[in-house]
Amino acid sequence: MRAFAVVPETGKAEVVGADEPGLTGPTDVKLRVLDVGICGTDREIAAGEYGTPPEGDDRLIIGHESVAQVVEVGAGVERLSAGDLVVPSVRRPCPHAYCTACQNDQQDFCYTGDFTERGIKERHGFLAEYIVDEPQYLTKLTPELRDVGVLIEPLTIAEKALTQIWGVQQRLPWACAIDPTSRPSQGCNALVLGAGPVGLLGAMALAESGFRTHVYSREPAGGPRSQLVESFGGRYLSSADHAVDDLPTTMGGIDVVYEATGASKLAFDVLEELGTNGVYVFTGVPGRKHPFEVNGAKIMRNLVLKNQVVFGTVNAGSEAFESAVDRLGRFMTRWPDAVRGLITRRWPLEEVDRLLNDPGPGIKHVVALAE
Repeated sequence: MRAFAVVPETGKAEVVGADEPGLTGPTDVKLRVLDVGICGTDREIAAGEYGTPPEGDDRLIIGHESVAQVVEVGAGVERLSAGDLVVPSVRRPCPHAYCTACQNDQQDFCYTGDFTERGIKERHGFLAEYIVDEPQYLTKLTPELRDVGVLIEPLTIAEKALTQIWGVQQRLPWACAIDPTSRPSQGCNALVLGAGPVGLLGAMALAESGFRTHVYSREPAGGPRSQLVESFGGRYLSSADHAVDDLPTTMGGIDVVYEATGASKLAFDVLEELGTNGVYVFTGVPGRKHPFEVNGAKIMRNLVLKNQVVFGTVNAGSEAFESAVDRLGRFMTRWPDAVRGLITRRWPLEEVDRLLNDPGPGIKHVVALAE
């Protein structure tokens, strides 16, 4: 079969031939990969910034955002059958019995750091014509979401973040407290940093949950991303028109920040503007950039005197994948054009190298491996 692999040590990236995998155990599921989304992580791996091949291999098949179709299942698989559409998760548990998180299928909270990640860390990814996986790492997808299902994995970042925001803000017994069983509408102003796929999906999730949602990014107002934000009821704020310290006045206060840029200086500048009882969520992983100064005293003072909470979130577990499928279905009911507008173009496998280096304008680029 064909796959796309990177040799992290040299940066060599190309379409390669690989052995087509088969079932080796009763709980194996063989999948035909349909779509794979390309993100900044894939580009950073191709640039040699990180990425670890499986033990004994010098190359890593990349790709961690995907939709696949079940081809064959082992005798011990009960809930999946040939023809089902699925979305595979990324992170797999560490081997240590003392890691409570991994022992409870919450490997996204792994204590040891010895987890593996498909297409990123010590396991081959999904940018191959066929893969084999296990059912506990596969979330069923309804046929109606086949064309947009590749958005599920980046949407799980927002799902996990919202779950934690709900948990944190239950401390507030009034209008802005977040209750996952109802719409948390009154008084909640959310600011999303970045208008890439993770930011826009996060903005949709916040808007769909009842937040007054604002997206802050570099693109000029009135452009395609601005129009997309407005199409699902959000407000787009361009950094060309709004300085960071003006955002609280422009928005009427900042209750939640969902950071999705990896731009560390911007992130910390905005942290200084977080409102009383606010929650700040970091999702971006900055590259190796020059250090910069932050106003540590102001940030610390605000955290204490304004009862603020700051946390980071990475990857996601099965619950987030399942809730992301449900939420994407609701997105498609309410804002189908906006959801489809996130996917800029589908590329053939032979053009992945170009896609990694110079995709051109757009939001989410997808590699189409099969119809």
